[in-house]
Amino acid sequence: MPKDQNGKFTPIKGKPSGNGKEGLGLRRTISPEELATDLAMTDKYAMGPDQLQPAVHMRHPNRDTAKKAVQQQGVREASSDKIIEETFDKEHPAIAARQLSGRPDKEVFTGLAGQKSNLSLSIYLPTHSSGKEVNEQQDLILFKNMLQRSQKLLEERKIDPAQIQKMLQPGFDLLRDDQFWLNQQEGLACFITDNSFRYLQLPVAVQEQIYCNNSFMLTPLLPIISRNEQFYLLAFSKHNAKLFLADAFGMQEIPVEGMPNGMDDVIHFEEKGDKQLFRTGSSGGGQGANYHGMNSNPDHKTDIANYLEEVDRTIWKEVLSDKHIPLLLAAVDYLQPIYRKISRYQHITTETLTGNFEHEKPINIYKQAREKMEPHFGKKQQQALEKYYNGSASALTSSIPDDVIPATYYGQADCLFVEKGACLWGTFNAVENKVAIHETEQPGDECLLNNAIAQTILHNGDVFILERSEMPAESSIAASLRYA
Repeated sequence: MPKDQNGKFTPIKGKPSGNGKEGLGLRRTISPEELATDLAMTDKYAMGPDQLQPAVHMRHPNRDTAKKAVQQQGVREASSDKIIEETFDKEHPAIAARQLSGRPDKEVFTGLAGQKSNLSLSIYLPTHSSGKEVNEQQDLILFKNMLQRSQKLLEERKIDPAQIQKMLQPGFDLLRDDQFWLNQQEGLACFITDNSFRYLQLPVAVQEQIYCNNSFMLTPLLPIISRNEQFYLLAFSKHNAKLFLADAFGMQEIPVEGMPNGMDDVIHFEEKGDKQLFRTGSSGGGQGANYHGMNSNPDHKTDIANYLEEVDRTIWKEVLSDKHIPLLLAAVDYLQPIYRKISRYQHITTETLTGNFEHEKPINIYKQAREKMEPHFGKKQQQALEKYYNGSASALTSSIPDDVIPATYYGQADCLFVEKGACLWGTFNAVENKVAIHETEQPGDECLLNNAIAQTILHNGDVFILERSEMPAESSIAASLRYA
């Protein structure tokens, strides 16, 4: 043991345990199944009285704790306008940014809506998939500004600086991830608590918004959740056939095992001497009829029908046999009636895309298909409005917030209509069935419209976000009720 200048023995200074690296807010993807586990996390990091989570940074017993205490005191006294790296305590355990995989659906929405916390921070911002906004890093700059605004908001609420760092550090780490900002969609949503940082990439643009309360702001997700209608698109020609699944926001090809690779994969002609031999067959697992001889070849229309029948048989067997959603055909005009005649699928739309799409990019096909199917997407909303109007003279509708808001909590609301961009500040006590609405936000208030939306979906109701002119009544909220 070494001595100091005064001749006293001093212990050898040790190195903190672990690999010496602080936890970084690296991003990873979380599936809907992992979301349920993630929501069950608590504020405790200890697994038991004698065991800590691996992320906890242990101090070595020989560390100069007195010196550290002085440093921490200096951090607490630092001014709040310093950069985050200077003002935050690096010893606080870090969390990772986790992506909620896939497109927002009811399962993801329900998981987020079911989480209650004393500190739930929601951040929404518009992003871009291409263009000068990406080249000039405008999305990155906007996100940085929103993180800094979030930091100020949390400081104003007297949140501990170390806790603020723990919550926001994964977001600041994303600023250094170039690939993340080169692969955005139309919007980005972040859902942050004191022990989790999750984000969603959105297929629709959203307005800038920061919301801090006891629950997440989920209203901006509704255009995605409510527009859940899907349709199939079959693009075919004599040379190939492709099946796509589309919705209001995009389209992707569905690989179909055994799909014929054009007519030549089904209809074969062979020359032997001066005779033409014809046969039909399928590389997709089925064998058709065989014809041999000079005059045994059917006409060209029959050849096409044989080929398209094999296409239909294959997609019916592999995909469509238990489906009931619309199928849109995309092909040249003379092929479409042949397919309609031989197809066994009962949900082919009257709308069609006419033309040769063999070499067309899927995104261009989708744009045309999306326009053709627009009436299909609005059908559910129109039916819900008609139901409201038909019941408007009875007790099964209401546009009074004091009545509608409790109805959503008790599973009474079947269809909820909410004005786009509106917010009702106040509180609701579900035990006492008491609603308090304020003209402006008061301490302890929540957005009652946001909560009503979440409760309606949690109770398997439908929600529609409408422009003010589309609302069925002169109110920011209205509902059709399951019972009075």
